[in-house]
Amino acid sequence: MRLDPTIDDTAAPMVERFGYDRDAQQAGIVHFGIGAFHRAHMAWYTDRAMAAGDRDWMICGVSLRSRNVAEQLNPQGGLYTLTERGAEGDHTRLIGAVREVLFAAEEGDRVVARIADPACRIVSFTVTEKGYGRAAANRLDLALARASFYPLLTEALLRRREAGLPGVTLLCCDNLANNGAALRDLLQQWFAAEAPDLLPWFESECTVPATMVDRIVPQSDAAELAQLAERIGLRDEAAVFTEPFSQWVVEDHFANGRPCWENHGVELVACVAPYERAKLRMLNGAHSLLAYCGLRAGHEFVHEAVADPALHDLARRLMLDEAAITVMPAKEQNLAAYAAELLERFANPALRHRLAQIAMDGSQKIPQRWLDTALVRRKLGLGVDAIAQAFDAWLWHIEDGRFVDDPHAAVLQQIMTAGGYDRLVTYCFDALWPKYFELTDNFVAALRQLPRSARLDC
Repeated sequence: MRLDPTIDDTAAPMVERFGYDRDAQQAGIVHFGIGAFHRAHMAWYTDRAMAAGDRDWMICGVSLRSRNVAEQLNPQGGLYTLTERGAEGDHTRLIGAVREVLFAAEEGDRVVARIADPACRIVSFTVTEKGYGRAAANRLDLALARASFYPLLTEALLRRREAGLPGVTLLCCDNLANNGAALRDLLQQWFAAEAPDLLPWFESECTVPATMVDRIVPQSDAAELAQLAERIGLRDEAAVFTEPFSQWVVEDHFANGRPCWENHGVELVACVAPYERAKLRMLNGAHSLLAYCGLRAGHEFVHEAVADPALHDLARRLMLDEAAITVMPAKEQNLAAYAAELLERFANPALRHRLAQIAMDGSQKIPQRWLDTALVRRKLGLGVDAIAQAFDAWLWHIEDGRFVDDPHAAVLQQIMTAGGYDRLVTYCFDALWPKYFELTDNFVAALRQLPRSARLDC
């Protein structure tokens, strides 16, 4: 039997229930990019808040690129299960926070109507780095932006302004450096070009807080869904599997209210930057290192890569010897303890987090994960041995081609074929990452010391 809203409490008794009346709640959040991470993170926190008595924070999910999530969730009335996998076994909870999923390409009018509805107070995003239509130096590529959420959001905000409604909070939950300011800047560029009369209203009525999100959420596969169905007696096409750990740090700057997330583990702070830098440069930096170095070493999953003594040591060195010195921690942050906790989380074999999933979109992720660290270290006169080894493995990843899923894959592979590693390194720092161009010579020198990069002659 497939999960749906008619399932009563006697079905799957081992599954924890949310306990609130979903039909009595209005949709206070519209979320772009309702993938597995959002369902295991923001939607999970929101579900817990409503279970504790918060009202009218149901989520309308929006899918930009595919109907898949809508086809998974809508037949289930938005319901899905979240299973935390740890050393003590699995714990499964039924999540009720999602009302519906709209496919933007076919239901754009409905998306606009949901955001323009007075009940909507937060519009949030997990559209990945490439979903924001960014070119170099956080400049907006208008052609890419037109294919993303910007036109729908603009139409909805125009309707809110014309109706005399208050603004909304625009909440970026993606791994962008300084994500609140980055999104605000991109929106200002968009409105200046496409709806200049809306810009003053946006700036006075809407807020764009910074956030830091952290939870490891592997892609689910058919075998895991089948095992879950056997264990709970219900088939859930939208199930997510994650680790017990979750962290969300949010700048407390909301335009029109928010759920009481702070009662359920969310850290509401005045400044997110120290948490964000530690997460991007230590967790995400080490994750990408393990992805590329692990794939080259023949591993498939994160727990396999971190069990490799050489890669475990390399990840630890990236976090503690290279990245930690570039982070000015908040009072309550202990970066050595954080690194130890990350290595323990990476080693969880129950998650089966595929390295190829982490390796996706490397050209978009490398700047904030590795190059920001390298830039600070260059100014301090320090090297980047671990990061250089990780970068070398990314070059191998592009050349090898088996696992590459990157928006610049075609041109990167063409340059690699025509000119080798030297041409590709120069192209990346010149065309893709001009902010970091001064690092070119540092990386070339470091790569020359590695056996894999013997062909570097630039």
